[in-house]
This record gives sequence, C-alpha cells and structure tokens, in this order.
Amino acid sequence: MNGKRWLALLIAAGLFLISIGVQFATSLASTNFENVFGQQDELFNETVIEKGTSGNKIAVLSLEGVIQDTGSGSLLNNSGYNHQNFLRMLEKAGEDKSIDGIILRVNTPGGGVVESAEIHDKIVEIQENTDKPVYVSMGNTAASGGYYVSAPADKIIANAATLTGSIGVIMESINYAELAEEYGIDFNTIKSGKYKDIMSGSRPMTEDEEAILQTMVDELYDEFVQVIVDGRGMEEATVRELGDGRVYTGKQALDNQLIDGLGTLDDTIAMMEEDNELGEAQVVQYKTGFHFDQLLGMTAKNFFGSDMKLAGLQELIRESDAPRAMYLYSR
Repeated sequence: MNGKRWLALLIAAGLFLISIGVQFATSLASTNFENVFGQQDELFNETVIEKGTSGNKIAVLSLEGVIQDTGSGSLLNNSGYNHQNFLRMLEKAGEDKSIDGIILRVNTPGGGVVESAEIHDKIVEIQENTDKPVYVSMGNTAASGGYYVSAPADKIIANAATLTGSIGVIMESINYAELAEEYGIDFNTIKSGKYKDIMSGSRPMTEDEEAILQTMVDELYDEFVQVIVDGRGMEEATVRELGDGRVYTGKQALDNQLIDGLGTLDDTIAMMEEDNELGEAQVVQYKTGFHFDQLLGMTAKNFFGSDMKLAGLQELIRESDAPRAMYLYSR
C-alpha cells in the first residue's frame, strides 16, 4: 500500500473517530448527570401526583408491558418492563413505614409463569407481614398473568372497557418441518434422550410429547385456578367455568365477580382513602430513574443505528427460541 492510500485510510479513520466523539458529546450534553450519578443507589424515585394534607401516604406502582424477566446484562435492555426493578419497588413499598397503602396500576397482557408467580407471592408477603391494603387499578388490558398478579389484591377496580380474564396457560412454538422439506433443508440432531428436542420446530410433534406438555400446562392451570380461589374467595368450579381462556370486559368481569368495581385510577385512590381512613393522603408514584447503563445503551444506539436494531432482533430471537409456558393473552 503506497503513502497516498495510507494517508487516505488515516483520514477516514480520523473522521470516523471524530464522528463518534461528536455523537458521544451530544449524548453527554443532553444528560442530567446529577440525576444519573446521584441516584445510582436508587433504581427508582418517587413522583408526587397528589400532595395531600393528612400525613397519610399511598404509593402507586405501574406494571406496564409483558411480564418477562429479560435480564439486565444487555445494553439493549434499557427500556420497557424491568422485572427485577418492579419486584424491588414492591419490596420497598412494603417495607417503607411511611407508605399506608399500595395501588398497582396493571396494564399488561400477562407474561411468564415464573415472573407472574414472583409478583403474586410478593404481594401476598406484603399483605401477611404488614397491614397495608393493596388495591389494583386495571388499565386497558390486565389479562392472564395480569389477572394472576391482581387476584390477591384487597380490591380490584377496572374500567368498563378493560380487557381482563384470559385465565389459562399457553405454550406455543413454530413448526417449519414441511417448509424445510419443500426447500430441501435437512436437520441433524444428536440428543441424549428421545424427548430432548421436544417441541422442536424441525419435525412433527408425537402423541407422547403432546401428552407430556399437556400435563405440564394442566398443572400450571390448576395453580392459576387456586390463586383465584384463594385471592377472590370463589368456588373452584366457578373459576374453572370462567377460566376457559376467554377475555372479559370490565363490566363482564364485575358481573362474574372477578373484580370489585368499575372506575379509574383516581376512583381507586378515593376508594382506598375511604375504605381505610386515609383521607386526603399524599399519593406518590414510583418511577424508574435514568441511570448510566441507559446512557450507554442510548449512546450505543446513536453510534450504530440499524446495526444495533439488528442485534436487538437477534437477541430477541435467541431469547424466544425455546418454548415456554406463559400466562399470556395472545391475539
């Protein structure tokens, strides 16, 4: 390579580094570092939504999006529902002696079986270890896992048009065996046991495999039913009759005693104040703060643009490759 080519290469590399520096500086300039570094010990903060005058305090926690623990190790995972953060919010609200009541604002189609159970158990733990009331205010959708986590609440309030219910378990995978055969694609699988590749997309499912998976789904469904029986004080036969997977509007859910009333978040706050003598309470909402890992994620996305989007898609495919049982309302 002659001198001119080396010079051109160095100039191109220099321009690339300058471009990166400018983008990084832009990200830094638009960041409030007092918030970024001042709140590292707190993954969330309180925002006052009603000032109150009585000295009582109610905390509102928002459960938004699919209930799924996607981990925190990836720079791509810097927005949306964060399962571990939500569990910490619940724990803090339960332990904070200044909090007199907790309202969960639930707007989710559900999600993972394990994650839903962890939230449910944390709510029950708060109820057993404190005398704090826990109410649920349902948003547009509080279905399947969204209803599972709501069931133990002292009172459930929904909008008349809320979609809730969807009581049941689902396990899905894509079978592309016929498509692969059409295009002459062969799969080589080496396995330690005949069920090791159960629910593989590269071949038809056997009757034995379907029976095994159905047994798992039935077991998890029984658990879902019991959660409602315990939380709502309903007869098991009634829950099973209602729990055929269908969704209900808020009005239908009220008629079937799956919820306690119709109203908004403000109505739920007013009910909690009246029911528990917490009149004119200060109402705070827990919100996830902005942290350094989010800054890195945003900066990386600015640097690499579509490449980061492709990497995010690949990561999502890897995470969803293995079939799993879900308390999820899917359309």
